[in-house]
Amino acid sequence: MNARERFLAVMNFQPGVHPPLWEFGYWAGALRRWYREGLPEGVGLPESIPDGEGVRAEGTGWEPGRAWERDVHNYLGLDEGIIRLPLNNYIYPSFQVEVLEDHGDWHIYRDEWGVARREPKDKTSLPAFVSAPVQNREDWEQLKAERLQPKLEGRLPKDWPQLLEGYRRRDYPLAIGGRHGFFGTPRYLLGLEKLLTSYYDDPQLIADMTSYLADFWVALYDQVLQEIKVDLALIWEDMAYKTGSLISPALFREFMLPGYQKLTALFRAHGIQVVWVDTDGHIWKLIPLFLEGGVTGLYPFEVAAGMDVVEVRKAFPKLEIMGGLDKMKVAAGPEAIDMELEARLPAMLERGGYIPCVDHNVPPDVSWANFLYYRRRLEKMVKG
Repeated sequence: MNARERFLAVMNFQPGVHPPLWEFGYWAGALRRWYREGLPEGVGLPESIPDGEGVRAEGTGWEPGRAWERDVHNYLGLDEGIIRLPLNNYIYPSFQVEVLEDHGDWHIYRDEWGVARREPKDKTSLPAFVSAPVQNREDWEQLKAERLQPKLEGRLPKDWPQLLEGYRRRDYPLAIGGRHGFFGTPRYLLGLEKLLTSYYDDPQLIADMTSYLADFWVALYDQVLQEIKVDLALIWEDMAYKTGSLISPALFREFMLPGYQKLTALFRAHGIQVVWVDTDGHIWKLIPLFLEGGVTGLYPFEVAAGMDVVEVRKAFPKLEIMGGLDKMKVAAGPEAIDMELEARLPAMLERGGYIPCVDHNVPPDVSWANFLYYRRRLEKMVKG
């Protein structure tokens, strides 16, 4: 059974099939530590990637040209992971990256998505948000007209015909979407504070944003899905923190649910049965709404935010789940790892529809020895 077949069987709750051996991802700082502690540096990380940037693993999906994300995968011999179609589903053409203000040791620059950020020139810390590209209705109308049109030209790589041939012969799960969603994208466009206040101060703007984005993605994805059948669709939100979601279920229902229903209807029309949402934090109250919107799976189920996958499975027997293993327990060492795996894996593997991995990117306080112990112990339990 190849990785694609295994993934689809597990998502279909097929009995007797163990889940793919995947991981969620790593902070770049963790990989640099592991290279020092024994991980063979097959490709290594580009120096331009700061320690606080995420590095994708099998479960979150790879794109072409990112071979440096595969050193752990290659060394451990994990199952082939999700491949994401290299489709730009957001701003095109991108903004010109340029320095807006120079302050000696630091500067403010505008990135390719039009977000102004403050960053030290030595890159010793991650860029800090300053302002978003949409400040008012006029900015939004201009952005729609100039950079959010559902035309494929420029949104796919030049070698797209060659990539299509490879995708049609694939033995791995192929995904469309990712990176953006009906909360996540307005958050990029407006900034978090302005988005949250606009639900009350300018609800017409938020309603137009979510409605337009749904139509934009339906039109864009429909063209691609005419050319290639895919195995799953990905949506990104990150709309919750440790104790709850950033908006109420009522606001979700009013502003986000119609977009979800329209987009997932397109996916189903193209035969896509697996629709996953990536959102951090405490999302208990949002799960029924995601399901009502046509979502079939969620990840990464952060333990520190109260997301116990065993309890989630009891409440939602047919929800597809990935993640939910406490990264802090992996950092603590073998005894804590054993307790964590024994507490969650038997029940989750028995019920199916589950891919075990850590509950977000593995942090730098996890040693290479502890990570190896965790992965080997997990593999032994998964394979029985």
